[in-house]
Amino acid sequence: MKKRFRFEDLEVWQEARQLNRQIYRITKRFPAAEQFGLVVQLRRAAVFISSNIAEGSGRNSDRDFAHFLENAYGSLMEVASQFFLALDEEYVDEATLDPILENARVLSAKIAALNRSLLVKASKVSLREPSTLDLRPSTLQ
Repeated sequence: MKKRFRFEDLEVWQEARQLNRQIYRITKRFPAAEQFGLVVQLRRAAVFISSNIAEGSGRNSDRDFAHFLENAYGSLMEVASQFFLALDEEYVDEATLDPILENARVLSAKIAALNRSLLVKASKVSLREPSTLDLRPSTLQ
């Protein structure tokens, strides 16, 4: 398939997309009573991960992109927490949960690393930007 958007090249977005597919497959097996509860919450949080990465990549600044990565990270933590609830309620077993949590751990580390690199890059850019108030002695006359 031809790539059309910047986010498609991002490894974190690709991995978030894979996690979405895993979550959709697993939640299809949840009890019918959870179709409007935990299933919706898990799927919503999972979709927010890849959506925030994509939206952030389309922003005009690294600082804005970093903000959306923080949102994606938060949604990823929400997914992990909700899967522990699914384990507690015996909707999933540990054999099903372990690969999901490992993928989430790896993805969270990659999101955090990308976020840090964007913030470092953004801070270097802001240090180079000229001040709007010029306080050199020759201008204080």
